[in-house]
Amino acid sequence: MDLLLQIWGGGCYLLNKIFLSRAEGKVDGRTVRIWGWAVYLLGLPAWVIILVMKRDWMAATIEAGGAPAMLLGLMAAMKGLERAPRLLTKLSEWFAYALILLGIAYSLYDYHGLTAVSQLLEIGVMAGFLIGTDRLAKHKTSGWLWFMVMNTSMGLLMWSQANPILAGQQLISLCFVISGYCRSLKTAHRRGRSL
Repeated sequence: MDLLLQIWGGGCYLLNKIFLSRAEGKVDGRTVRIWGWAVYLLGLPAWVIILVMKRDWMAATIEAGGAPAMLLGLMAAMKGLERAPRLLTKLSEWFAYALILLGIAYSLYDYHGLTAVSQLLEIGVMAGFLIGTDRLAKHKTSGWLWFMVMNTSMGLLMWSQANPILAGQQLISLCFVISGYCRSLKTAHRRGRSL
């Protein structure tokens, strides 16, 4: 079961990074973005199950809490919008924050404080995901840098917990994140937008 979950979750998340990386710099990367958001949502249940099984409460809640934002990204891409409606965006943010606080509180309760290296890696995952997703949603190149933090932290977490497929997937994803960053940087310089 663990192997199946690793292949399912890791494969979908890798495809997400590939699609989003390929969408950068394209005049009309809408279809590629749609596929990127959709495969992320398909892989989400597997990741949440794995993280809960490993008692990675903060990482599990950040993944689950990001689902509404991913749905909004998918909806915006499908409708060809630059951004999702402001009210829905705010509601998804508050949902994510509530789950994150729950994950942090339960992790501190379960581990009797901040006592495990895995918890520190989860904080890197959370910061990278939250800030990176926010920055990318606003078409800011720096979002890719935060995704590098997220992928590195998650890769180390998965390696330390004997999930080699997911650790490898994070390493490969990191390559596509770097590619997305380079493409985004070129596009930002051409368009004169802020990083």
